[in-house]
Amino acid sequence: MMVYPKIDPIIFQVGPLAIRWYGMMYLLGFGAAYLLMSHLAKLRDLALDRDGVSDLLFQGVLGVVIGGRLGYVLFYNPSQYLASPLEIFAVWQGGMSFHGGLIGVIVSSVLFCRRRNLPLLLAGDVVVTSATIGLGLGRIGNFINAELWGRVTDVPWAMVFPGAGPLPRHPSQLYEALLEGLLLFVILYLLQRRKVLAGVPFFSFFLGYGLFRFIVEFFRQPDAHLGFLWGGATMGQLLSLPMMIGGLIGVVWVLRRRGPVA
Repeated sequence: MMVYPKIDPIIFQVGPLAIRWYGMMYLLGFGAAYLLMSHLAKLRDLALDRDGVSDLLFQGVLGVVIGGRLGYVLFYNPSQYLASPLEIFAVWQGGMSFHGGLIGVIVSSVLFCRRRNLPLLLAGDVVVTSATIGLGLGRIGNFINAELWGRVTDVPWAMVFPGAGPLPRHPSQLYEALLEGLLLFVILYLLQRRKVLAGVPFFSFFLGYGLFRFIVEFFRQPDAHLGFLWGGATMGQLLSLPMMIGGLIGVVWVLRRRGPVA
């Protein structure tokens, strides 16, 4: 068993103002996304200057926050928020859904592209590839916060997480950081470097993230208020299934289509 590195979630604090590692990961993720989007826009000949990248990123951030919060409310704890609707706005108490945030980013990006008359699939390639770094950093933030831990195990790298009881568990946050963040980024970036058909990286993101998240859910402890659902599946797995199916269908459709960029 490995020793969990107890890291103070607060980097530093001045009076009531506290700078936390989790928030810092978001800032680093958005900063990295800006740089990578600028680079990929040039690489893929997407008509998007630095101001355009800033505008797209800003709308994407709004989509992440609004979609992520509403997704958590609808997918993970609707009864609580139906009883106390005002708690929906208490985002500082935690509770964000990746799948909801993804929907929010897609909606905001589509609206942006329509206004700028940008090709949707090509812009989507740039957005999803840039998002992977933030996904990986966010999972590292979960690890530092000692939240969203894994299931009980006896593997040599298991850890006892604060607040998770005395038994060692999978550091599933790190599994997700490596798969959904680093590995998915490498795959999508290599596709971009090869300048594959527009839409292949976009739909590959859905396929890859859905597959990696589905696998990691076998090692991650389900949400306490949900537990295991149909057939022993978790909510994360149920939400990842349509991502995998839609991603696979999308990749096949793009490869068969081979028409002009849409």
